[in-house]
Amino acid sequence: MLIALQKRRENIAEYILYIWQVEDLLRAMQFSPEAIYSTLVAKTDGTDEQQKENIFNWYMQIVDLLRKEGKESKGHIDHTLHLIADLHNLHLQLMELPIGEHYRTTYAALAAELPRLRTILDNDDISDTELCFRALYAALLYRIKGGGERAIEDTLAVISPCIGELAAIHGKVERGEINLFEE
Repeated sequence: MLIALQKRRENIAEYILYIWQVEDLLRAMQFSPEAIYSTLVAKTDGTDEQQKENIFNWYMQIVDLLRKEGKESKGHIDHTLHLIADLHNLHLQLMELPIGEHYRTTYAALAAELPRLRTILDNDDISDTELCFRALYAALLYRIKGGGERAIEDTLAVISPCIGELAAIHGKVERGEINLFEE
């Protein structure tokens, strides 16, 4: 929970990928409250009992969402998918507005790879932004499992700059540091 809060403040893309990892971790623990507490909460350094209870409740809220949304075995909670939709809307604005000039250049390097990524991930019905997140998450999982380093590095090299810039702009807009509609 504490890591999630920090990532949400600092980088929306890292936050989304972190939540996806938490979802898979909770599934691996079969949503067992005992396993969640002993593995993810009990060993949390520097936290008192109240903080541990809050952390445990946060994990259990994600469990509840996964169950309510019928995503016990696969899929991602709607919360993260809505955030990706927000990022995609920002992407669409940056593709049109003057403030998006640098982003468009960054995106151009990625655009040529999107058809290949769609083929690999076998998914034509999601936005380019969600496709990028799915590819990043797949690369993360492959890295954890080991193997495919060249493919992972190639994927990260083409996607990370674009998603990183999109996330940075999102953060600046959210904090009021930039206005998309000013020249």
